Amino acid sequence: MRCPRYGPFLPTVLALCGCMLLLNTWRSVRPETEAVDLQIVYERLVRAEQRGEALTYKLLQVLENLQNVSFSSNLTSNGSVAKLPQGIFPVQPNAYLYLPHLRKHPNSLKPIIHLGQGRAGVSLVFAIPTVRREKQSYLVNTVSSLLFDLTPEQKLDIVIIIFVAETDDAFVSSVSESIKKNFPEDVSSGLVEVISPSPYYYPNFTNLKETFGDSKERVKWRTKQNLDYSFLMLYAQQKGIYYVQLEDDIVAKSGYHETINKYVQEVVTEHWLYLEFSQLGFIGKLFRAADLPKIVEFILMFHKDKPIDWLLDHILWVKVCNPEKDSKHCSLEKAKMKRTFKPSMFQHVGVHSSLPGKIQNLKDKDFGKQVLFKAHPNPDAVVISSLKDYQGHSVEKAYLGQDFFWGLTPIKGDYILITFTKPQIIKGYLFRTGSIETNGDKFYNTTVEVLPSDTSVSGRVQRGELPCCRPSSEGFVVIGSFVNGIAEGEIDSALLEIAALRLVVHSDSDVWVILSEVRLLLRY
Repeated sequence: MRCPRYGPFLPTVLALCGCMLLLNTWRSVRPETEAVDLQIVYERLVRAEQRGEALTYKLLQVLENLQNVSFSSNLTSNGSVAKLPQGIFPVQPNAYLYLPHLRKHPNSLKPIIHLGQGRAGVSLVFAIPTVRREKQSYLVNTVSSLLFDLTPEQKLDIVIIIFVAETDDAFVSSVSESIKKNFPEDVSSGLVEVISPSPYYYPNFTNLKETFGDSKERVKWRTKQNLDYSFLMLYAQQKGIYYVQLEDDIVAKSGYHETINKYVQEVVTEHWLYLEFSQLGFIGKLFRAADLPKIVEFILMFHKDKPIDWLLDHILWVKVCNPEKDSKHCSLEKAKMKRTFKPSMFQHVGVHSSLPGKIQNLKDKDFGKQVLFKAHPNPDAVVISSLKDYQGHSVEKAYLGQDFFWGLTPIKGDYILITFTKPQIIKGYLFRTGSIETNGDKFYNTTVEVLPSDTSVSGRVQRGELPCCRPSSEGFVVIGSFVNGIAEGEIDSALLEIAALRLVVHSDSDVWVILSEVRLLLRY
């Protein structure tokens, strides 16, 4: 469904409205109060202009929506997660003005979606641009950090968009395959997406002017970075309520999701442009998704002139600073429009910049010390392990919630054994390995097994009478296994009281292991 007949009349209608408002205003001016009323007239004209701009944008959105009328009828729900059809993509109305080369390829603002289920309607959208790095990639660790201690409910409330800001098909495919391999469940659920730009999206960077003492290579790097952020924001604006800008070389603080949501609710009714959850550059900046179109337009307007953090500061200046007042007043007004939360929720960990040859040891001093374990009250037990601990990070302390367990490289047959002081009726379990700062130190090919106090229960499992489990050795029965470093599940009540629980390694590993969380839920 298209409405082309409205397009040519839109500027005329807006101009006529402005003239009528101006005429009515001047009719009300009296000679004796002309000096005073001139200011009133000016203010009314400014407000009229603002209303006209808002109306223009709304009408453009209406026309766009009419062209994509199938969107509302195709919006479906998967549990509590909405899905956005992949063909629908909001276009910045003036993008072709700032990027004229796109007129030859009008579909170049639409992303190539490599992984994704079209998830939309979430609270938080986390956007991660990534590029080829000469020395080291931090992307998998970054995504792992974001996913590390999310609850199932929190996973339904976010989407993580990885934007591979390259046009080399082989490189884009390698990143996509790496994400799919490391996070298969999160990709299939729609939690993690991977997109890339059209090969025609980027302009010719060879004619850029060198400014602010930057080399030609750095000017190209910062210009492309501005275009990368713009592309991500355009894609993400219909995905959720809030947009959080990240980088591909950060680590998240444990509990970041709950902290961010809580703070947003505290300030949701106040007037601000963005919230800062990190002090470094563009990391951890949270915007309302509804504000993204005007932010993108500003970035595109000056994408060749200045780096992104300067442009963001200029947006604040334009919005609130009075040229007739001093810089102190301007700083105070800008501070009202950007709220800084402490401690920071994201820390920069990359050493090798995406700008070739640049080393950056940037650290956010407000990030604080990372908590590498989570404590829970577990039933009294004796805990032993065949694994040798490192520097006193023992398995006993991990079980008691006093520390994390750090064990040397597991081999086939290694175990952790938890023998309860008295048999317990256990409802559920959670064992989390790895840490929010490291991706690899996990249990692989490891089972969770329990020893029923009543030996007849083990006999029933042996005979195949209890479908919940399968027999192991020494009377133990297998109730679960580690998947991507986590073992979590419920224990069938038919197993009755449990005398012991163990984790058993079934193949040699090539990495150490960190056990950061142990939780056993009792049935009362």
